[in-house]
Amino acid sequence: MVREAASPPSFPPIRNPCINLLQIYRLVRQLRSLEIGEQCLDLLSKNRHSCNLLAFFLWSSPGSMRLLLLVITSAYRPLVSNRLSERVVRRTCNAIGLFQTLASHPDTKMSFIRASMPEYLYAFLKTRSRERNYERLRFASLVVIGSLVEVDNPEVVDYLLATEMFPCCLCCMEIGTTLSKTVATFIIYRILLNEKGLNYLLSMPERYLVVTHCLENMVEILDVEDEEYLPHLLKNIIGCYLRISENERLANST
Repeated sequence: MVREAASPPSFPPIRNPCINLLQIYRLVRQLRSLEIGEQCLDLLSKNRHSCNLLAFFLWSSPGSMRLLLLVITSAYRPLVSNRLSERVVRRTCNAIGLFQTLASHPDTKMSFIRASMPEYLYAFLKTRSRERNYERLRFASLVVIGSLVEVDNPEVVDYLLATEMFPCCLCCMEIGTTLSKTVATFIIYRILLNEKGLNYLLSMPERYLVVTHCLENMVEILDVEDEEYLPHLLKNIIGCYLRISENERLANST
């Protein structure tokens, strides 16, 4: 069995990934291999949008989720000691990319949440460094949370509010690049669309002031040279303001 696991996989090299369903399944099974596990992780991440069953394979394959968690948590120590290497960041981003597959698939999303998997990404969202490797981890983690809120689901909002995702997003809106700010603001906007999310914001004056101040700061320091993502960021900022103002108009009319 060990000899078989150690043999090189019979699928295309990483530089030109284009693999079929059977090869995807084999890659998932070989994630635990000491010899080729890292290559399998890289290939799966690059091909995660080409197989609708990948989320099911990952969630149901024994040991796969444990392996992904080990990869992600192994980055915590270099994260806090400012020793993030290119290899660590690449491996971690690949694992986070597979988390995004689980978060976006309707058959695994709720199991993913109920197992508290998103919380393993919060460490990457709370960092204050603007260095490139930190930003890569920050953005990859935000995409996972963004996938969770794309479809309206009260249980998702309840989970994110209970696990203090709001402060994590505010940190990213302050520290991140325009791309990270865009995703973080989108998450806040989607949470505010839910009545519980809006009530969470307005239940404490301090919380309301912090969020509106953060939105104001983003408008003031917009990078006009970042033409690709700037319209999306502005759309999300305006969406947040509109949602908040709707409630204020209701309050003023009573």
